[in-house]
Amino acid sequence: MSTTRRALILVDVQQQYFSGPLEIQYPRHQESLPMIAQAIDAATAAGIPIAAIQHNEGEGAPVFAPGTAEYELHPEVEARKAGSWKVVTKKYGSVYAGTDVAAWLREHDVDTVTLVGYMTNNCILASAVEAEFLGFSTEVLSDATGAINLSNAAGTADAKTVHTTLMALLNSNWAAVASTRAWAEAVESGQALEKSDLGSSAAYASQ
Repeated sequence: MSTTRRALILVDVQQQYFSGPLEIQYPRHQESLPMIAQAIDAATAAGIPIAAIQHNEGEGAPVFAPGTAEYELHPEVEARKAGSWKVVTKKYGSVYAGTDVAAWLREHDVDTVTLVGYMTNNCILASAVEAEFLGFSTEVLSDATGAINLSNAAGTADAKTVHTTLMALLNSNWAAVASTRAWAEAVESGQALEKSDLGSSAAYASQ
């Protein structure tokens, strides 16, 4: 029997992230999208509940506007969507804020949430942080998520730096970070992914 009760959450795998200013830069979406598809297929085969989240900024918004092509789920996700999936729209970064996702997870007796999708530097981060308060363990698939280049008054960071830094940060406290392949193997065995902690991460970095 599985000792880890998972759900797979597809975070904003929408067309908005495949072109234009918000186009995912690292890992490139050409690399991360196939990993998302693999995660969906592995979850489906294992009978893991799946939820597809779409960000909604409202009618007429410059991004994530319902009724636009950019708002829609990527065809690779849409083609796999089943009637059993939980489909949710959100307006905040976290998949839990203002939604019934947490209630749905508890209805399915889930204790561990696996996050894939976009962006690492916004909705993945926000969801992993809020999950701690809600009592869910979180897994983040490093090759099935992605970040963008950032520049503002506080500084500049390229997407690779953003993504790899946030993977290390998440794994130090809020999530177990792994590749899609390692996660699929854990799903097969029903085991939890290993994660680090803040103290160990700090001690290792000081060596």
